[in-house]
Amino acid sequence: MARRHVMEFERPLFALEDKVVALKRMDVSADPELAAEIEALSAQIEVLRDQTYRDLGPWDRVQIARHPSRPKTEHYIAALFDDVLELHGDRSYGDDEAMFAGLGTFQGRRVVILGHRKGTDTKSNIRRNFGSPHPEGFRKAMRIMQMADKFGLPIVSFLDTAGAFPGIEAEERGQAWAIAESLATLSAVGVPVVAVGIGEGGSGGALAIGFGDRLIMLENSYYSVISPEACASILYRDSAQASSAAACLKMTASDLLGMGIIDEIVPEPVGGAHHDPAAMFVAVGTSVGRALLELSGIHREELVATRYERLRAVGAYAP
Repeated sequence: MARRHVMEFERPLFALEDKVVALKRMDVSADPELAAEIEALSAQIEVLRDQTYRDLGPWDRVQIARHPSRPKTEHYIAALFDDVLELHGDRSYGDDEAMFAGLGTFQGRRVVILGHRKGTDTKSNIRRNFGSPHPEGFRKAMRIMQMADKFGLPIVSFLDTAGAFPGIEAEERGQAWAIAESLATLSAVGVPVVAVGIGEGGSGGALAIGFGDRLIMLENSYYSVISPEACASILYRDSAQASSAAACLKMTASDLLGMGIIDEIVPEPVGGAHHDPAAMFVAVGTSVGRALLELSGIHREELVATRYERLRAVGAYAP
């Protein structure tokens, strides 16, 4: 039996559920009071479940965004797109499996697909660097962005990364330059760009393929300039203070919607997207389809100009 992944905030709930399971294994007929205790505990579980998932804090949502069973880019691609053709390599160094780039048909329309790609087990996570792209991953994405611009194909990107790979070999191959070039390329393409935050959205690794004309986020995804742990290491000199840092960063979907950075939040099933992936695929498909339809009649010059103004409007300053 596969080991169950329990998040920190779920432990009281799961402990109570395990207690009920253990009691149900006992002979209820031999102890009439046992049946009443099970019934009372079951009612308590329902109340606790409602409280647990209703009052989620930023750190709780970060944990859900990182849940190993949460649907990943490849799952959304398989569910939402037909005739998918993956394209490989940056024509300079190599192919980065942490970045998906390819073509697909979405609701009868040919589009370009980009997305951070995590693994589903230890072996594939190592091969895909846990979804943290190297410079060649961003350069591959740029190549596909340019192709989309040339042939007039909308871009749909899926964000799910803790951040770009920070290793010395990535820096030696121009990590910061690759991210900057990717940002410049994405800002200038004259086709609709729809980005969907499905899990983690960490730093420049997410931003490099994660802005455009519409930004959609799942309810329990996050988007931030830095991870809570790294932020806590800087602010508090203690990564264990990540929960406090998460609250300061304003990184949740509701925070970003309130600041006008994103356009839409897609609700998730109680407990997170991993509890009902099929429903999430339908909901995300509906949101992406609506966004592409809204953008389809806009001329390329207007798309680029509006995108520029959108970025300029982010943030506030005091003279």
